[in-house]
Amino acid sequence: MIRPPRTGLGTAPLGGLFEAVSDETAHETFELAWERGIRFFDTAPLYGLGLSERRLGRFLADKPRDDYVLATKVGRLLREDAPPDPDQSHWAGTPPLNPVWDFSPDGVLRSVDESLERLGLDRIDIVHVHDPDDHYEQALAGAYPALDRLRSEGTIRAVGAGMNQVEMLLRFTREADFDCFLVAGRYTLLDRAALPELLPACVERDIAVIAGGVFNSGILAGGTSFDYRPAPPSLLERAAELEAVCARYDVPLAAAALQFPLRHPAVASVLLGPRSPAQLAHSFDLLDVPVPVELWGELSA
Repeated sequence: MIRPPRTGLGTAPLGGLFEAVSDETAHETFELAWERGIRFFDTAPLYGLGLSERRLGRFLADKPRDDYVLATKVGRLLREDAPPDPDQSHWAGTPPLNPVWDFSPDGVLRSVDESLERLGLDRIDIVHVHDPDDHYEQALAGAYPALDRLRSEGTIRAVGAGMNQVEMLLRFTREADFDCFLVAGRYTLLDRAALPELLPACVERDIAVIAGGVFNSGILAGGTSFDYRPAPPSLLERAAELEAVCARYDVPLAAAALQFPLRHPAVASVLLGPRSPAQLAHSFDLLDVPVPVELWGELSA
């Protein structure tokens, strides 16, 4: 079992999520993260269709391996000869590869080997089953046993699942032995779907929650998108209400949004998701903003 550090770096934007990022900008962002004490890095084959893993691996190549925690994911293999997938369209400046769903035991083991090759490292600490929304049975019967075996052999240290929904993660708590969950966008100031059942179940079973997507893809950081789509008027209104409450305490909404998940005992870590050193520096500033207890009370209410 491994408990990830309190703050981590999510690397999807550095893999070219929605817009291309240069090798130099990605490296400078990694450098600043390391300089500021980040020792937890989250990547995936899907992020930049391998680009995120390769860039992260090059950066970590000269870092002491025991000094950081590394997470990647399984569920999609990258292939040149596969037909285009909708997931491919989210990425810019990436290799000519296409993701292929595969939660079989062989596919999972192959995915781990290919991630290690792209990373250029000798081990991965956490491996998440990635977005098995339409593949629950195969993920439970195929991917999980394969990762459980790697964990028992000591090849990996923790088995996780990373999803944008709550219901399937809740089923995983009951039907398998997971160490951690990456809960993306479902425990935020605006969306607390994980609060009633999932987070208490994780506390009970000692499953460490990693909070990702804490800005709900932009609406809680001054944008107008929610889960990578234009936000409906009702959510824009709700975000404006939250921002008004924060303003009364002279606290930026983004600062409260970034710090909010860490207040729950189930949440071990929150992921920052910058695409540049400037964005990362801003995130560190937001983490340092003092938030009065009274504001948390109002936001919780």
